[in-house]
Amino acid sequence: MTGKSTSNLLRNAKRIVVKVGSSLVTNEGRGLDEAAIGEWCRQMSVLMKGISSTSPPSAASTANTASAGCEVIMVSSGAIAEGMKRLGWATRPHAIHELQAAAAVGQMGLAQMYETKLREHGLTSAQVLLTHADLADRERYLNARSTLLTLLKLGVLPVINENDTVVNDEIKFGDNDTLGALVANLVEADVLIILTDQKGLYTADPRKDPSAQFVHEAKAGDAALEAMAGGAGTAQGRGGMITKILAAKRAAGSGASTVIAWGREPDALLRLVRGEAIGTLLVAQTQKMQARKQWIADHLQLRGAVTVDAGAATKLVGSGTSLLPIGMTAVEGDFSRGDVIAVRDAAGLEIARGLANYASTEARLICRKPSSEIEKLLGYAAEPEMLHRDNLVLSR
Repeated sequence: MTGKSTSNLLRNAKRIVVKVGSSLVTNEGRGLDEAAIGEWCRQMSVLMKGISSTSPPSAASTANTASAGCEVIMVSSGAIAEGMKRLGWATRPHAIHELQAAAAVGQMGLAQMYETKLREHGLTSAQVLLTHADLADRERYLNARSTLLTLLKLGVLPVINENDTVVNDEIKFGDNDTLGALVANLVEADVLIILTDQKGLYTADPRKDPSAQFVHEAKAGDAALEAMAGGAGTAQGRGGMITKILAAKRAAGSGASTVIAWGREPDALLRLVRGEAIGTLLVAQTQKMQARKQWIADHLQLRGAVTVDAGAATKLVGSGTSLLPIGMTAVEGDFSRGDVIAVRDAAGLEIARGLANYASTEARLICRKPSSEIEKLLGYAAEPEMLHRDNLVLSR
């Protein structure tokens, strides 16, 4: 488990989620660390642009090549900690309304800092605030996914935080390590990089046990990892190593591997994506597409069905294409956008199932119609497909 090995997982990664904790972002609660945030933003710009660099772009060297054209999403803690600093609070409050107030104050500075630092490198940023309810509800889940994928397609770097100004104890993620994993699953990222104030995972707390060994690489979800992890972290954040281990386990469910690394390691992001063994690599044991297809196939209740003509059935089964509205002949059930529905052939046999891009009432209106007419018929067009091939699994 603790043996060091070389992996191409990060070198080949094309979509990366980077999560940074409160203690790093706010310099242990002393306020937003402008220099550190600027450095992470520089590295992310290098990854997105595919520029070779271990120093500022003006001094780029072709000797060290970072991954070309990665898509990057930042999940940043720090809103509550920054709000506490601005409000003069030395201790994190327990009352939910006080936490929400601190988040509202701190979120202004946090978003402005990322906007400023990313713009210095020619990048456009977007602030995205999420709650657990956004990802528990299938329609809102798909809306969040569509927004993030659109931002990535446009070359925008999303900066995500939990929407602490509106959440309560029942719907809070609880820590941004979990949020990072959920975002990795949401966008089907290749890798989740958790930057923290520790070098990575040890077999025991090295501050208490001098015989503790560093874990260079292990399997995400290995039960032994949870036994190694300690308790909560600093006064500014809510996470600890255990939340990172559990986040890696969650991210592995959609096929994303996780790296836990020291956030102040020079050029940590660039060196990781070049394949250097920095921090602890927790490898997902399930391939990305396999995990998503398995989730659709085995774990969701069907809410309805669409019947397709022979041509659409042949394309679905033989070519693995998406299902367009024009190929549908009938709609059954009462389902919403994001529900799992069956696809049946003319004989009534299920040939596939997947996530519906349109509700049943809308599906009936666009049935047998070309995708170009969706907006005219519904007043909007979410997607050109009724079921996208990435959200569809064959039943036979």
